Amino acid sequence: MPQVWFRPYVWMDVRLTILFALIIPLILLIWAFVQKSEGIQRLLMIYWRVASLLAITAYLMIGGMAVSFISGLIARFLIPISLWFWVDLNDEIEYQPNSLLKLVFTSWRWAMTLYCALGIIGFAPFLGCGFSGNALKTPYCSVWLEAPLMFKDYFHHNSKPALLGFLGIIALIVYVAYLSYFVMIKLGKKGRSATQ
Repeated sequence: MPQVWFRPYVWMDVRLTILFALIIPLILLIWAFVQKSEGIQRLLMIYWRVASLLAITAYLMIGGMAVSFISGLIARFLIPISLWFWVDLNDEIEYQPNSLLKLVFTSWRWAMTLYCALGIIGFAPFLGCGFSGNALKTPYCSVWLEAPLMFKDYFHHNSKPALLGFLGIIALIVYVAYLSYFVMIKLGKKGRSATQ
């Protein structure tokens, strides 16, 4: 595959995504359960529901589906919203006694918000890859598929990319249906009761 000048930045984004979107929130969730910090637990569970769109995007990219570029950009919009939208959870976390967990969680939440904002700016020029199957075959777009295909080689070695892409489409349909139901029906409820 021809070299593209921004390949190192794409791989840096992949590494940062693994760190900020997977490893740190998983550690924080376990830590919040151990410390019995209900507000942080609740907010992290909401985060994981929303951030699952990143995993769906990876499977769509494995299948070479152009819609993955759209879902990836939408995920970067939805994640900060999920971290700051719930006023009652924000208040509960703010009024918790100062602790290392609260400090780390708050730092991660701000860092994740900044990372997603920068990600939107950096990923927006590639949105055109989501509207054309031919563009997806160019090095400009296909460089984004390298990391998901490496993931496939490690964790789904014997699976065909088309099957994994199909599973990604099914997951995306379920995700959109649940999100639509949540926004149209459950969001009218107040505070955390909307997420239960």
